[in-house]
Amino acid sequence: MRKAQKKQIDEFTTLLKQAHKEIKRFIETHNTVAAMELLTQCQEGAVRLGELIEKTEGENCPAISLLENYCELVYQIYEELVKGKKGNTNNIHKRLHRLLIRVENSIRNDIKMRYEMVFLPFKASMWDSLESVWQAADADPACDVYVIPIPYYDRNPDGSLGTYHYEGNDLPSYVQTLHYDGYSFEDRKPDAVFIHTPYDNANYVTSIDPRFYSGELKKHTECLVYIPYYATAGGMSEGQAQCPAYHHADYIIVQAPKYCNFFDQSVPREKLIPLGSPKFDRVIRMCGNPPEPPEGWKEKIAGKKVYFYNTSIQGMLDNTEVFLKKMEYVFRCFKGREDACLLWRPHPLLESTFASMRPMYKPVYDALRDAFINENAGIYDDTPDMEKAIAHSDAYIGDAGTSVTSLFGVVGKPLFILNNYINTPPQEDDWRGEVINPVFDMWGNDRYQITKNNQLWFSENNDYHYKFYMDLGTGYSSGRYYIKAVEIRDKIYVLPGNAQDFLIIRDKKIRKINLPYKTTQTGAFWSYWYNERYIFLLPNQYPWLVRVDTITEKISYVDVVKQFNVRNVEGERRMGGVCPYGKELVFASPVDNNFLFLDMDTLEGRMLSSGSECNLGTQVVVPEGDNLWLLPLNGMVLTCWNPKTEEVREYGDLPRGFQSIQWPHNLESEERPFGMIAFSKEKLSEEKVSKENEKRKENIVISPYWGNMYVSLNRETGEMKEWKPPLPFRNRGRNEYFAAGGMGGFVLEYSKCGKADCRIWYAPERKLFDINIDTKEYREIPIEFDYDECKAHESGFMEESEWMQYCLNESAFNSLEDFLDGRVTGSQFDRERQIKAFSKINADTEGACGEKVHRFVREKIGE
Repeated sequence: MRKAQKKQIDEFTTLLKQAHKEIKRFIETHNTVAAMELLTQCQEGAVRLGELIEKTEGENCPAISLLENYCELVYQIYEELVKGKKGNTNNIHKRLHRLLIRVENSIRNDIKMRYEMVFLPFKASMWDSLESVWQAADADPACDVYVIPIPYYDRNPDGSLGTYHYEGNDLPSYVQTLHYDGYSFEDRKPDAVFIHTPYDNANYVTSIDPRFYSGELKKHTECLVYIPYYATAGGMSEGQAQCPAYHHADYIIVQAPKYCNFFDQSVPREKLIPLGSPKFDRVIRMCGNPPEPPEGWKEKIAGKKVYFYNTSIQGMLDNTEVFLKKMEYVFRCFKGREDACLLWRPHPLLESTFASMRPMYKPVYDALRDAFINENAGIYDDTPDMEKAIAHSDAYIGDAGTSVTSLFGVVGKPLFILNNYINTPPQEDDWRGEVINPVFDMWGNDRYQITKNNQLWFSENNDYHYKFYMDLGTGYSSGRYYIKAVEIRDKIYVLPGNAQDFLIIRDKKIRKINLPYKTTQTGAFWSYWYNERYIFLLPNQYPWLVRVDTITEKISYVDVVKQFNVRNVEGERRMGGVCPYGKELVFASPVDNNFLFLDMDTLEGRMLSSGSECNLGTQVVVPEGDNLWLLPLNGMVLTCWNPKTEEVREYGDLPRGFQSIQWPHNLESEERPFGMIAFSKEKLSEEKVSKENEKRKENIVISPYWGNMYVSLNRETGEMKEWKPPLPFRNRGRNEYFAAGGMGGFVLEYSKCGKADCRIWYAPERKLFDINIDTKEYREIPIEFDYDECKAHESGFMEESEWMQYCLNESAFNSLEDFLDGRVTGSQFDRERQIKAFSKINADTEGACGEKVHRFVREKIGE
């Protein structure tokens, strides 16, 4: 019997008890007519109750014969009242009550509660996120279970619903399904409904049939359960923090307790149930007992290692051109190998995403796909059963930001994370492009640099010749946990990027200062600023600006800065520039012409506006006496603003041919044109004056960010000309190992402000130059790391970060060909270590998540 029916029966037996009391009262007060009327109603109700029980439980249910006895007793009492025999009222009430208790006991003990559960998959390839829960429910004798595949539609470019899809026939043959038109939620009102898509109308690529949006389903069930269609190897995207279904779902099944903190604070914590992921259940079971390979696979994988190649949607959307070049490179690496088989499994929605969001690139993708299939270059797997492909694979290659990595992780198969920007084998010096990425010190002290593997390197003479100093103790091979080490007096302060702590090092001894743990996303802090007393940690995901007093070690938190200085614009996080202004720090808004001036000592703030209508967000703020130069984040106009006099000058007469080319998509843009500005206010010697036949009071040069040239500026006339550096510069790296979003630019160093002698960082070649902007004389400052020392400290297979538990990253030291050949630089693969690392992100390591979810839901709907 369904819960709703059982509840209806219980409510009616309660009414009968109340009626018995009223019958007793009517008889005692000599109101026989009312008592007889109530007895008639009791009998009619008992008959209907018996019919309901017979319909659901059959005519042999013991409660039916007891109800028949009850009806007979009610009739006898009625007849006695007709004949004027009132009898003993207490005895009448007792007789009715005793028999009704027997009916209730039979209903309680002989009628078992049945629960109706509905599972609503839409993509057959995502069925694994529901399967183990369905299996547990289907095995429960108290449950009636329906799997109802629901249709979905591709989105047209204008957002309307396009091509219809129904994948009910693609589910495993052992799953009995019901067509969605054959089930009425309004009539059936299932006890629990399980869904695995949270987006409703918020997905720009596809949409399930609007009839099955979570808000519609919730109208007809007491328990709506969302189980994520994905699993994660560590992190969750910001887009998953808040989705439409979270508002309507009663429960959200979460992979591990740590992920509860990823969800937006508006999602009630009691909805989040950390029981694991059903996806893990299936892959653990299948890898423990692999099925027979599908037809056509056996001869291709015989005697070879099988590499599962995953091409993800996010990787494609990030930079489609780069993504396609990467595919070509991967196919080339496997071509002709007798020891390796490439099993290529594109994301099931990849083609529809190409069609709706990158249609101009779809013919290129189609050509690559067709060539791979027609040339029999490997296995092209577009079947719904991903776990079967994993069971037959030996290793994973692909993007990090996909749930597939977690499935390989929990079963202990190696993960080789590709860098999509690498599409050629590394050459002799390409390692330098990855190792040399300095963060330059605003005070000119660059003795310490932090490398990508969380190690501290030291240049004893501050001459950019670095040697290994020490590991920073993160336990991770990557993750950008710290961004800069600065020296203040006799201590080294290591400042956080993704970490929520900072380090104080003295005599190679590390003291970690923990900050309150406030975010589970990457990018807690985006930068820093410091002077001889204070260090300011600039927040990105972290909720507060953090000030560290290096004398007292007091830590202060300011909660207005992040909301002002960091904004989300069309899905992109933008940070405004920061600079000192007297005793204040100036924080620019990234979206308008407002500025926050914060007193470094008192932490009191004041708001000012530049008043410039062209100032639509400031990327860089450069101080020059009382002036602030505002380099735009949005727009092509350079602004000089004096906050004291409120004078504003705007410069936008850019030279012919100036363009801002967005990186990484290489599209012309009106954003981030300039990177830094340099001033020369030194008078030329008489010799140079006569030689150049002109007198110049100052020289102002602006280096580009996304711009394609350096520009000189005449402050008085506003004239802007191209300023050509003395050596040829390009605005992209020489190859993918030297990836650069621009040509670099002037290095801000306060001691050189206003002087002709500057430094230029040439990012595409990872080179640093001293240059005089008046004479254009220059010299290179070599930045040196020893190849053998770098190679000796390469991590290899290791716990990568909080957001990727264990893997090997593609690099110049560990190329794809190196991995295929078994030449791993650094730690070798350790299966047990990987499984242990991935246990942190899986609440159930035994493959029993589905049973736990079913048990939890059963208990909740049975309450």
